[in-house]
Amino acid sequence: MTPARPGPSSAVTVVGIGADGWEGLPRASREALADADVLIGGRRQLDLLPARCGGERIAWPSPLRPAVPGLLAAHAERRVCVLASGDPMFYGIGRAITEVVGAGAVRVLPHPSSVSHACARLGWPVEEVEVVTLVGRPAARLAAALHDGRRLLVLGPDAGTPGEVAALLRERGFGPSRLRVLAQLGGEKEHTTTEATADTWPHPACDPLNIVAVECRRADHALRLGAVPGLPDDAYEHDGQLTKRHVRAATLGALAPAPGELLWDIGGGSGSIAVEWMRTHPSCRAITVERDPVRAERITRNAERLGVPGLRVVTDAAPAALTGLPAPDAVFVGGGLTAPGLLNACWEALPSGGRLVANTVTLESEALLADARRRLGGELVRLAVAHAVPVGGFTGWRQAMPVTQWSVEKTVDPLPGAVR
Repeated sequence: MTPARPGPSSAVTVVGIGADGWEGLPRASREALADADVLIGGRRQLDLLPARCGGERIAWPSPLRPAVPGLLAAHAERRVCVLASGDPMFYGIGRAITEVVGAGAVRVLPHPSSVSHACARLGWPVEEVEVVTLVGRPAARLAAALHDGRRLLVLGPDAGTPGEVAALLRERGFGPSRLRVLAQLGGEKEHTTTEATADTWPHPACDPLNIVAVECRRADHALRLGAVPGLPDDAYEHDGQLTKRHVRAATLGALAPAPGELLWDIGGGSGSIAVEWMRTHPSCRAITVERDPVRAERITRNAERLGVPGLRVVTDAAPAALTGLPAPDAVFVGGGLTAPGLLNACWEALPSGGRLVANTVTLESEALLADARRRLGGELVRLAVAHAVPVGGFTGWRQAMPVTQWSVEKTVDPLPGAVR
């Protein structure tokens, strides 16, 4: 049964279209386009429509996203069709449309996405492929997806994307990775480049309508980075202000990141806690607060190199720097515990269910954490790590400074008793 179309006052139909243009559209999509009073899309997409689609044609301005509410409002009493590449709800304009007018006022008619076409051509199971989009996003985010043996499909904005991907792979120690570029998928001009490694990539520019297929291969000399917290300390640029690997893994376990959550990382140092929080899931977000400008710049470099360029760095001292920040789901305090009012400000910012974790190696800060536990509950643990080192001709243990860690979940909001 064909669903009823909303009335003109609320109707927005989003139609997915491929490189095969009008000929590749099903009947429902053709009828919607032919009946529309207004056709909105990219110039390339609008040019794919025949003359029988007589609606007013409007090309998206640049930047696109801010223009969506105004354009839809200007044509609210008309039948509007918005054109999208492939599946409108897969990194497409469909999301922006539904956010503006609500899902109930939108009819989406999808077309196979470029990812579906690419997997069909490559013989790759869709569910085993990771998709990374660089459209409107920095290329550095690709680094978080690089693992030996993984298959990636990279969506890019223009003809230079394949070369940019190859360069990043080389810089991150994945030069042996095998690349192919699939262009104009589903259309008469569809073609695929010959396979080459990132080290030997011969195509400085490709067709702008492309998707890059990557089979990841790590170079023998490259540092291996796992998918869970506790990356090697050598993965970070630092000046000694670094939560060390084993303590970092325990800290992230206590913080318990979940998709979409926001972390405040207070006293960022080298940014390792925030970086590994964000690496747990692409939708995880973090803000790190670091008063030293040199360290703040170093945090930004670490975030870019390790694939989370979206990490926000606030260069200021807490607790003053916390004013106006979006409410966190979790807070980590790795420095500055003795700053007056810091723990209290962090606690007050957390919603019910939020987590707070604080680490220290000093007796003064340890006393603060013991008092916080007495007032607010939670768990107080001491983390001790020793490494085997040469002792003359033998081997012995060298003990690192023990770390006291307080972790607590805010189960009731507000709780009696403020941290002072």
